[in-house]
Amino acid sequence: MSEAALKAAPGVPDANRWKALVFIALAQLMVVLDSTIVNIALPSAQQDLGISDGNRQWVVTAYALAFGGLLLFGGRIADLWGRKRTFVVGLIGFALASALGGAATNEAMMFGARALQGAFGALLAPAALSLLAVTFTDAKERAKAFGIYGAIAGGGAAVGLILGGFLTEYLDWRWTFFVNIPFAVVAAAGAWFVINEPAGSRNRSTLDIPGVILSTLGLVALVYGFTRAESEGWSEATTVGMFVAAAVLLVTFVFVESRVKAPLLPLRVVADRTRGGIYLSLGLAIIGMFGLFLFLTYYLQIVKGYSPVKTGFAFMPMVAGMITGSTQIGTRLMTRVRPRFLMGPGFLVAAVGMLLLTQLEIDTSYAAVLLPGMLLLGLGMGTAFMPAMSMATQGVRPQDAGVASAMVNTSQQVGGAIGTALLNTIAASATASYITDHIGGATSRTQQQLVQLQGQVQGYTSAIWFAVGILVAAGVIALTLVNAGRPGATAPAASGDGEGAEEELPIPVIAH
Repeated sequence: MSEAALKAAPGVPDANRWKALVFIALAQLMVVLDSTIVNIALPSAQQDLGISDGNRQWVVTAYALAFGGLLLFGGRIADLWGRKRTFVVGLIGFALASALGGAATNEAMMFGARALQGAFGALLAPAALSLLAVTFTDAKERAKAFGIYGAIAGGGAAVGLILGGFLTEYLDWRWTFFVNIPFAVVAAAGAWFVINEPAGSRNRSTLDIPGVILSTLGLVALVYGFTRAESEGWSEATTVGMFVAAAVLLVTFVFVESRVKAPLLPLRVVADRTRGGIYLSLGLAIIGMFGLFLFLTYYLQIVKGYSPVKTGFAFMPMVAGMITGSTQIGTRLMTRVRPRFLMGPGFLVAAVGMLLLTQLEIDTSYAAVLLPGMLLLGLGMGTAFMPAMSMATQGVRPQDAGVASAMVNTSQQVGGAIGTALLNTIAASATASYITDHIGGATSRTQQQLVQLQGQVQGYTSAIWFAVGILVAAGVIALTLVNAGRPGATAPAASGDGEGAEEELPIPVIAH
């Protein structure tokens, strides 16, 4: 079918679109798996490669800095160079970087491989999201596509815990890197032969070099500041310096973007009320989610004594909830109700699930507390994430879909960095306070160990209480700011950002 015919009748079934979704989803699964699978393997890799305790954080930090710092650049490259080409190059580069990490013989090779993974991931992720945005233009088809995509994006991290545990326990930590290679090769080959990027969706403007430099340095400084805050403290000189540098660089970036003819990030993309609400609520939700993964992993392994594999399986109710919320609730209601009536209640249901988890004790029953808590959390997050991802590029020009998609990734990446640093600080402070108050009454070694464990649980629950509040805030923001109409219905009036005159896709909404 010709492109013109497809635009005239966007709801006409096209088998290639669904084949494309398979390969895009496979690539997304690989990226999400990598966010947790390497963490499981880190202790073994550290021992084999002789990485010091002081340097081991760079296995995670090198990836986070490259990925977070280059996302906006990667999104704009996809718009300028073509999303299909960027997607394939990102996959191939990610595979090669993974091979380098799996073959690493020293810490320098490992850190370099992780940085390369992050850099190619910053090309891959926005390209994948924007490919969905310009491929699925019919409201009902898009709801189904993003239901599947949202389930993978939400539940892949928990699957990574299981896979990482299996590979580390039964094979070798190097396979947590090598496993990416078949994923990437299959996705790249399939994408090359199946995906057909719509004509006219590429941006033909020049690259905003000052914007690239300022945004990259600013985001790197911001992510690194939160990373140092976790390990070195919030008042440490370098940490404060990173935050000051990030603020100066990002404010300068906004000023430059308001002046240049072809900005890296057109400010109208983030100034729209609905998109701004989505970026903000997603970022907050990720802070809460990172807290959950972090503290429940510690709780299950350190307090309950679960193995890595058993820990991964313990997260499966959350995955099931996410899949149900995304593919059943979100998909079925996306074209019937406004997005805020899925996002807001979804985040609030997730907050209820998180609230249950504040009741953790050393001897807490998994079936009585953790199981229902994780089910509700997954159900709420899956229901909220699906419309958020689908609506994140509403009303933007197709030529800007890549950078708009990159903003979603950026809000999630920054949210993850904030969540790890902030909630860890809260937990550590509560743990230290509890131990100080109670250790004096522990006369035996067994009693002292019990106080230590109770202190850790107190720290986890204190941080989870904070995460509950963050999820409630995300729900309120979604209900208040996200004012878009349901997909396929008449779009609301422009939000005063000047986008009313923009060229849009065949219907008012293009999916993230």
